[in-house]
Amino acid sequence: MIHPSAVIHPEATLHPTVRVGPFAVISAGVEVLPGCVVGPHTVLEGRLILGENCSVYPGAVLGTPPQDMKYRGGDTLLEVGPGCVFREGATANRGTEDGGGRTIIGGGGYFMAQSHVGHDCLLGERVILANGAALAGHVRMGDHVQLGGMAGVHQFVRVGRHAFIGAGAMVRRDVLPFAVAMGDRAVVTGVNRVGLLRAGYSEERVERIRSYFRMLSEGDMENGAKRLSDHAPPDDGDARILLEFLTGSKEGFCRFKPGF
Repeated sequence: MIHPSAVIHPEATLHPTVRVGPFAVISAGVEVLPGCVVGPHTVLEGRLILGENCSVYPGAVLGTPPQDMKYRGGDTLLEVGPGCVFREGATANRGTEDGGGRTIIGGGGYFMAQSHVGHDCLLGERVILANGAALAGHVRMGDHVQLGGMAGVHQFVRVGRHAFIGAGAMVRRDVLPFAVAMGDRAVVTGVNRVGLLRAGYSEERVERIRSYFRMLSEGDMENGAKRLSDHAPPDDGDARILLEFLTGSKEGFCRFKPGF
């Protein structure tokens, strides 16, 4: 199960079912849970928990120190949920002392070749980063978010659940749940209809979310939030998700495309 050329520190913890390919390097403090496959020429470093049934492809590097000039060498963590896939050359860093000390990746994520998850990021379930997509530090992402190839997300930005970021987009401000955002700098161009239908949302529900977006797109976001609060059914969970997301932003929100 472990290739003889792999270098594994005696203080690393690997479940007996873990498979490790040639020339992989696993350092002290790494914990690899059952069913994982660690491919050739990979590096697992630092305090890292790799959840059950994860796959790490050649050249991927997980758990290295954060790329933050303020990092002081503290005992920080990268925690990866079950069933994640890290393709060739993907990277993910541990947290920083000042950012909570943890980078957390939810289960079922798919991180394509050369994608990057920065320090102190908190990612929900089934997040997908296409080739070359990159998250700066302290990014927050909800469940089922997808980033197209070469998209970039600025530090401290939040991306709500079921949002889709188009290829090459540069995301400087928060992206609403259920939204499609594209361009440099990214703007909201619509509702992520395809993603929502694939997730089991009905056409009627998608159209209702679209009506909420129209309320938010009229004038500034503060007044739009008031309109949404006044007009959405009080028991509507999607409206509640949007209203909750509209509080606590550090970077402001992506504008709506003119004529939305």
